[in-house]
Amino acid sequence: MPDYRDVSLWFDQLTEPLTPRAALSGDVEADVAIVGAGLTGLWTAYYLQERDPDLRIVVLEKEIAGFGASGRNGGWCSALYPVPIDKLVADVGRDGALAQYLAMRSAVAEVERVAAREGIEAHIARGGTVVAARSEPQLARARAEHDESVEFGLDMDLLDATQTRARLNATDVVGGTYTPHCAALQPAALVRGLARAVEARGAHIAEQSSVTSVEPHLVRTAHGSVRAGTVVRATEGYTARLPGHRRALAPVYSLVVATEPLPDSVWADIGLAERETFSDYRHLIIYGQRSADGRLVFGGRGAPYHFASRIQPGYDRVPRVFDALRETLHELFPVTRSARITHRWGGPLGITRDWEPSVGLDPATGYAWAGGYVGDGVSTTNLAGRTLADLITGRTTELTALPWVNHRSRSWEPEPLRWAGANLGLAAMTWADRAERRTQRPSRIASTVNTLIGR
Repeated sequence: MPDYRDVSLWFDQLTEPLTPRAALSGDVEADVAIVGAGLTGLWTAYYLQERDPDLRIVVLEKEIAGFGASGRNGGWCSALYPVPIDKLVADVGRDGALAQYLAMRSAVAEVERVAAREGIEAHIARGGTVVAARSEPQLARARAEHDESVEFGLDMDLLDATQTRARLNATDVVGGTYTPHCAALQPAALVRGLARAVEARGAHIAEQSSVTSVEPHLVRTAHGSVRAGTVVRATEGYTARLPGHRRALAPVYSLVVATEPLPDSVWADIGLAERETFSDYRHLIIYGQRSADGRLVFGGRGAPYHFASRIQPGYDRVPRVFDALRETLHELFPVTRSARITHRWGGPLGITRDWEPSVGLDPATGYAWAGGYVGDGVSTTNLAGRTLADLITGRTTELTALPWVNHRSRSWEPEPLRWAGANLGLAAMTWADRAERRTQRPSRIASTVNTLIGR
């Protein structure tokens, strides 16, 4: 049995025992079977119970609730949506695109509401997000994003260098942006609290129950099966492990480090007085937050994609990526150089070929799904759960009319094309950031990569 406190800082902070619930034993029948006890699966169960308290719901989990990205992420509950709004407008029209973006805003507030209602102490702080521009090309991207927000009414402020440093005193800041639509939180506390809430209302959560196949109206495990009217795939970054789904979502790793709790004098230098989440406008994504106990939690991409969408525990910890994150953290905030790194972790997130998340239901087979959040899942899972609950209970609502409903992404390319493309893209974005810092000119290669992936 693994020590689940090693999963992440967030799991290590939990005071509850992490003893797995009993595995599925034998064959059972249910109205809804949910594969995956992360935020997608648990939000779906929660809202199904609201819609119809009599539903028989079984949630199957290979490890324990929250083991995947739900308990490993950077703790952002944001209104970010991975499809740029101008692309979404081109695909579905202005009204549909705005509805999708506004629904993401509502998801942030809904997570706050449910946590308060259920007594889940997830240390939520609505501090917003500050994104620093630290070069002229980054500043140009900040201005372009702000202009777009003005055009579509997305509530983003353009900051000058002084205003940015007042929130985030990073080095080399020349400007930035700020949006209030994000909350920092403790994600493992949220997902574990949600599991308790749905279990208290009668859902059966079977942990240590590895799913071997998903079929129409049937889920099989090594120790039994669940026959149900609806089967929900809520496996996100682990979807490639399901037979027949290896090319549906690519598992891309994101890694995180956390410092020891920092003294007030250090925080007076760094900022984040309102527990803002933060990033900058480089191409290779970084993200961070000030935790409730005063740690600086800092993560980013940079880990390789593994051939054939393989997922292994060893991929969660890549020393050279942790070293790069530590050096980037010190570059941003020199005052952290003497701070001890106490936690290092990571895990896979799910990315579709067109970088578009989706949620949907096939009434003919009873198969439902949600995923492809590209790392923005803490809030998007909530929207997915509410939407799936409406679809499964046959309701027609504003949520079921959103453009991501029943969107179908094409499959990823077969290997070795998938491996080569993913890792070449990673290398290109790394190179583009270095080139922009050196030349202070926008990178053409980054623009090319974004075009190739449809962004």
